[in-house]
Amino acid sequence: MNELTELSYALDTFYLLICGVLVMWMAAGFAMLEAGLVRAKNTAEILTKNIALFAIAGTLYLLVGYHLMYASPDGGVLPHLGVLLGGENGVDTVLAGGVDAPYYAQRADYFFQVVFVATAMSIVSGAVAERMKLWAFLAFAVVMTGLIYPVSGYWTWGGGWLAAAGFSDYAGSGIVHMAGAAAALAGVLILGPRKGKYGRDGSIYAIPGANLPLATLGTFILWMGWFGFNGGSELKVSDIGSANSVAQVLVNTNAAAAGGVVAALTVAKLWFRKADLTMTLNGALAGLVAITAEPLAPSAAGAALIGAVGGAIVIAAIVALDKLRVDDPVGAISVHGVVGIWGLLAVPLSNADATFGAQLLGIVGIFAWVFGASLIVWLMLKAAMGIRVSEEEEYEGVDLTECGMEAYPEFSVTGK
Repeated sequence: MNELTELSYALDTFYLLICGVLVMWMAAGFAMLEAGLVRAKNTAEILTKNIALFAIAGTLYLLVGYHLMYASPDGGVLPHLGVLLGGENGVDTVLAGGVDAPYYAQRADYFFQVVFVATAMSIVSGAVAERMKLWAFLAFAVVMTGLIYPVSGYWTWGGGWLAAAGFSDYAGSGIVHMAGAAAALAGVLILGPRKGKYGRDGSIYAIPGANLPLATLGTFILWMGWFGFNGGSELKVSDIGSANSVAQVLVNTNAAAAGGVVAALTVAKLWFRKADLTMTLNGALAGLVAITAEPLAPSAAGAALIGAVGGAIVIAAIVALDKLRVDDPVGAISVHGVVGIWGLLAVPLSNADATFGAQLLGIVGIFAWVFGASLIVWLMLKAAMGIRVSEEEEYEGVDLTECGMEAYPEFSVTGK
């Protein structure tokens, strides 16, 4: 390497690592969002899930997931089995954006990818909150992060058959977000709704979260972390073209989130006659999910419109799933699944290289695999160990039954 190439290598490696750190910070955002939207008696357990799933994702993706996703043949369906990252000499490199582009460290590539698989699994934790057994959830996380996600990831980012078919997903509206929602939906359907959520006469009862300031903080953390999620997916920043692309991606990401908030706030006011905070928070996340499939090609105004459509769609999706008695305490299936599909379908509107046919193929392929595989795993776990806590444990709260402690002990009445 000459001096200029070495500098580009160092810069691109550092950029990818810092973006990975930003995406890792999204784990804190998911934890705070979910902790704010569940009841006080279930807070410690949901926080335990979030930190444990991140550790499981880091371990399983290191052991098998990364190899499955990126060491398999181009255009294939079945990935190669293998373990670890390959050579352990610390100098392995991968191409950053093409044959003539600078290189960056393979370890940086792994680190950037592992935080994505953790994000997909974080989506599941909120949807199954308040009634799932902790250890059943963690067992599913092993399979999700070590096998289910890497296989569909190989089909797409790993150069498999969906990539060969022309499927386009810049930063993961489908590969990460819809996949997480598909796994969550399979679990929710088997798990059933929380007690008291739906009446026998078809009534729907709201179950408010315990800490909306915490949920709002979590949303802001996710918004911030998303700049690494989308910006890092450019994979390099060491030349003028890439630097300009990164700037456009960050502007569009922010514009889409803002559009999602404005649209969700407006729709909530028109629909419910109130400025619903939880719907507004989900509007921000919906805007971010919607733009993730293609944050580079649209103009800033176009990105804001894509995000605004996502912000409107998410409210309709949350209401519709409630009517179908699909109980999702945080709205994760609507935000990441329904809006993830919208984001994928919006790609051809600004990217001339993408086609609706290829996008539909990718949506069906990823959803069918993740939902089907997850359904099988959830059913196996249900048969082997059970996945739902007892009615009494659900009433008392899973903090005490699963963790033996409470997040807000001052709310409890204790004897001397």
